[in-house]
Amino acid sequence: MIVPAAPLAVEPFDAVDVIAAKRDGATLTDAQIDWVVAAYTRGAVAEEQMSALAMAIYLRGMSRAEIARWTDAMIASGERMDFSGLPRPTADKHSTGGVGDKITLPLAPLVAVFGVSVPQLSGRGLGHTGGTLDKLESIPGWRADLTGEEILAMLGADGPGAVICAAGAGLAPADKRLYALRDTTATVSCVPLIASSIMSKKIAEGTGALVLDVKVGSGAFMKELGQARELASTMVTLGTDAGVTTRALLTDMSTPLGRTAGNALEVAESLEVLAGGGPADVVDLTVALALEMCAAAGRPVEEDQARAALADGRAMDIWRDMISRQGGDPDAPLPLAPETETVTAPADGVLTTLDALAVGVAAWRLGAGRARKEDPVQAVAGVTMHAKPGDEVRAGQPLLTLHTATPERFTRAREALAGGIVISQARSQEAADAVARRECGVILERIG
Repeated sequence: MIVPAAPLAVEPFDAVDVIAAKRDGATLTDAQIDWVVAAYTRGAVAEEQMSALAMAIYLRGMSRAEIARWTDAMIASGERMDFSGLPRPTADKHSTGGVGDKITLPLAPLVAVFGVSVPQLSGRGLGHTGGTLDKLESIPGWRADLTGEEILAMLGADGPGAVICAAGAGLAPADKRLYALRDTTATVSCVPLIASSIMSKKIAEGTGALVLDVKVGSGAFMKELGQARELASTMVTLGTDAGVTTRALLTDMSTPLGRTAGNALEVAESLEVLAGGGPADVVDLTVALALEMCAAAGRPVEEDQARAALADGRAMDIWRDMISRQGGDPDAPLPLAPETETVTAPADGVLTTLDALAVGVAAWRLGAGRARKEDPVQAVAGVTMHAKPGDEVRAGQPLLTLHTATPERFTRAREALAGGIVISQARSQEAADAVARRECGVILERIG
């Protein structure tokens, strides 16, 4: 007896038709968007088909309504967190990624000082941009993966009020698949896809307020101010429409933040900030973002109050509690690189350029970053910067120290720095411009 095969499920759309519609400049319908995101998540749309659709979106763009619906569809592909039962309001920060961007580490405990809970769900680095979880994993014993119950306990009345951890696999699973695909199909720098990727995770996370740090410059995804402004405005609109109080700062990433790029090196610098010291640009941006987060959460504070919480140890106390509860030893020494090499100034003058991308790629090649998401990273690898643009230097003076556990990496790291360091005569216009840029700080614009 022949048993008839079970009928195949009939899909309401054909992926080829959806691809062709966007390729030809049409606006996708809500039903098309809902279907293609859900079908891709469950495997009914093939990788090559979603690759083609991503390229069509990259070339043709999306309307505001399309981006909002695409974001909603990615949120609907998974679960949503709920912090409404917490005794304090919640606020989160997202950075679009840069070099030396360790701001999350001092920022989360600083905001928690003022009665705002910070559910900071973070990621790992890829390429020249560092990952918050990679940095924290240089602390002995610290763990990134927490259950939902553990996260709520960290944010509740008996917890430190801040947590930095990995996002659960259930949050926007469609985005996780699409993000990896975009990285291999040259569609990363697409405003609709970047905005929906970031905001689907942040809205699903359930925070009440969100502050976006959108980087601009050579070391950022967004190289031009206009492009960064478009991305920031799109994300602020998406968050606001979803009921999340959202605002953004555009910040400079033409030069690395602070004086370190690398995992354990950046943790050490963050501890300096939490102890009331640290580089001025890191402190200034930490304080500026803290003020935005507190205000967005309905708990506004003054700048001098935020700076005092760093100086008097209150933020450090929360940091130590936060690290301890995640298995880390806040008193353990951070690992140090067994191999170092110094890059010196070739001439007298003013350092006018220290290119963020060049430093980021050098740190990556030393072992601080990864080319693929499954690659390991070295906790000890990175770059220490002894001078920043606007500083006067002497020939032979140390400019950078390169750190690694594998000295054969030094050659390629030095190659990455070629052209990224420029020294001009002290009285030149370039030198004067470098000093002026340093005095202007890293915050370029505020949106929202």
